[in-house]
Amino acid sequence: MITPSTRVLEPSERTAEVLFGLIMVLTFTGSLSIADAGRAEVRVMLIGALGCNLAWGVIDAVLYLMGALASRSLDLRVYHAALDPRNPADGHRAIRDVVPPIVASVLAPLDLEQIRQRLARLPELPMRPRLSATDLRGAVGVFLLVFLSTFPVALPFVLMREAPLALRVSNAVAVAMLFLAGANYGRAVNRSPIAVGAVMVALGLILVAMTMALGG
Repeated sequence: MITPSTRVLEPSERTAEVLFGLIMVLTFTGSLSIADAGRAEVRVMLIGALGCNLAWGVIDAVLYLMGALASRSLDLRVYHAALDPRNPADGHRAIRDVVPPIVASVLAPLDLEQIRQRLARLPELPMRPRLSATDLRGAVGVFLLVFLSTFPVALPFVLMREAPLALRVSNAVAVAMLFLAGANYGRAVNRSPIAVGAVMVALGLILVAMTMALGG
């Protein structure tokens, strides 16, 4: 039996989901007119931000499952192609096509044949792909990252009665979250966390400005 990775989401995927959720909620908080904002306007903004991220969290989770199913399908195609006794060369080619190029460049025919033989010793796999519990956990993780990223940015509007102060605190929280997401990504790709965090803040604010300018 193939043992799936215990990591549900890669660091880059987690960063992307948090960034997406932050951009969505910032388009709502940024569109709030502080001069005219009362409790009713703030309430409408909060409902819109929560509803939007709820919907997009569900959509992203479904897209994640679709991607996972496509990945499982590719695994099965390689597995069955590798075990086709009529043409082992096609099996070698199928294996070479799915490994990273730098690894494929050093695999000799004997290496590929050894991999093919090891695949043959696995318990027989189904013909059609199926989602695993790990895939479902990944989908839940995607949903939570998108949806829950709304709350820290929206919370100041719930706790503070003065809309201008709440907006300043909300923006500070959003900038801090963007920086932390970027720093985490920087560590994952072996780059300076501070530099990548600063770039992520700039990128996030630019994307928010573009989204608002385009009517998002």
